[in-house]
Amino acid sequence: MTTNRNEAFISIDVETAGPIPGEYSMLSIGACLVADPSTTFACELKPINNKFVPEALEVSGLSLDQLHKTGTAPEAAMSRFRDWIIDVAGDSVPVFVGFNTPFDWSFVNYYFHRFTGDNPFGFTALDIKALWMGISGCSWADTRSSRIAEAVHPKLHGDHDALHDAQYQAELFRLALAQRRGHGPQA
Repeated sequence: MTTNRNEAFISIDVETAGPIPGEYSMLSIGACLVADPSTTFACELKPINNKFVPEALEVSGLSLDQLHKTGTAPEAAMSRFRDWIIDVAGDSVPVFVGFNTPFDWSFVNYYFHRFTGDNPFGFTALDIKALWMGISGCSWADTRSSRIAEAVHPKLHGDHDALHDAQYQAELFRLALAQRRGHGPQA
């Protein structure tokens, strides 16, 4: 059974100070419309505390000290992000799309509920890794972005900048869907 609801797929990536929300801060958000990756949202946030895992900051290159000075307060950041999502989705249902979505989703969901009271995505998200596993029949170990890229040949690449990674993920998602449509049932 198919529904006729329009969906606005929004690719989202975050950089954080550690592995779990609440204990560690979300430091940056990058998002774009999958269908139009030039339609973007990006924001760096003030940390909610000073806890961090050194490797997390090394990967992102972000500084808690700098973000305390220049980052956007989480309430304002999440309100702006919510307004952007509502605006770009229009009459469509916004769908959170991510790569290894459980991680990014946990921070975005936590921050939306803590700082705005609700999440415009509701309580669901779509994971590119799981989608690829279903499309290709590969093992979970073969859902790394580098393995997917070998199969679908994206032009972009990830670099741990949240916006760049969201745009890269959007391309992987579009290419994976195109491959599924070419080799499997129509969407």
